[in-house]
Amino acid sequence: MLNKAVDNVNQTAVRTFILLGLSNIFSLQVLFFLMFSVMYVITLSGNLVLIIVVRLNLRLQTPMYFFLSNLSLIDICFSSTVVPKILSNTISRDRSISFVGCATQMYFHLALGGTECLLLAVMAYDRYTAICNPLHYTTIIDKRLCVGMVTGCWVLSFVNSFILTFLTFQLPYCKSNLISHFFCEMPPLFRLSCQDIWLNEVAEYISGAFVALGSFLFIIVSYLFITITVLRIRNNNARKKVFSTCASHILVVFLYYGGIMFMHLHPRSASSAEQDRVVTILYTVVTPMMNPIIYSIRNKDIKEALRKTMHNIKLHFH
Repeated sequence: MLNKAVDNVNQTAVRTFILLGLSNIFSLQVLFFLMFSVMYVITLSGNLVLIIVVRLNLRLQTPMYFFLSNLSLIDICFSSTVVPKILSNTISRDRSISFVGCATQMYFHLALGGTECLLLAVMAYDRYTAICNPLHYTTIIDKRLCVGMVTGCWVLSFVNSFILTFLTFQLPYCKSNLISHFFCEMPPLFRLSCQDIWLNEVAEYISGAFVALGSFLFIIVSYLFITITVLRIRNNNARKKVFSTCASHILVVFLYYGGIMFMHLHPRSASSAEQDRVVTILYTVVTPMMNPIIYSIRNKDIKEALRKTMHNIKLHFH
C-alpha cells in the first residue's frame, strides 16, 4: 500500500533523491564513519544486553522492566533505520536513494519514533501508579494491561506514520533531488516540493501535538503528582530511593522529547538545515545509545541482574 502511494506521485517529478549527508570533506567523512560505527555498536550491544538481562532474571519480570525491554527493542530498530544508511553514504560515492527507499525509511523512522514517545508516557503512568497508588498497583497494572498498552503504542504510531508518509509522498518534488540531510525526514523533503505544503504541515503539527507534545505533557503531569506524593514521605532515605527510581526516566524523557519537538513543532523558518541535522543526531543516534547506559547506571536491580548474568555465563564456559 505504501509502494502504491509512492507510485502515484507525479511522473514528471524527481524519482530518485541524493542524500547530501554530513560532509564532503574526506577527513570528516572518516571521522563521522568511525564515530557513528562506535555509537551504533554501543547502541546495539547495550540495548540487546538489557533485553537479555531482563528476560533471564525472574526478579525483573515486572511491568517496569517489561516496558524497559520494549524501549530497548524500539531503540535498536529506531537507530537501525538511520545509522546504516549514514555509514554507507559516508564511505560510498553513490548517495542516491529511490522514492520507495526514501518512503520506507521515513515510514519506519516516524513509526518507531512515535512508538517511543507513547511508550515513555506509558512508563510514566506505570511509575505514577506504583508510587501514588501502591496498594492497588498489581491489580491495576496487570499483564493484560501491559501488553495492551504496548500494543496500542505500536499500532497508533504505525497508523499515524502511514498517514504522514502517504501525504508526504503525494507531493511532487521538482525543485531539486538533493536532500540536505543524511536520511529521509519530512522537513528537508518539504523544502524540495514545488507544491503548497500547508496540508502536510498541518498534519505534521497535529501529529506532533498528539504524539510528542501530548505524551510529554502527560509525563509532566504524572511526575507532578509523583513529586507531591514523594514530598509527603517523611523518611529521607525512602524519598531518595523513589526519586532515584524516577530520575533515569526523567533524563531520558528530556533528551528524547527535546529533539522530537524541535524538529516537528517549530516553525520552518526558525532553523537551518545544519541545525536540523544536529538535533536529529541527538534524538536518533545519541539517545538510543544513552538509554541503556542511563538505566543501568541509575538502577541497582539492573546492575545486580547484570552481575548475576555475567557470573552465570562465566560458570557455563568454565
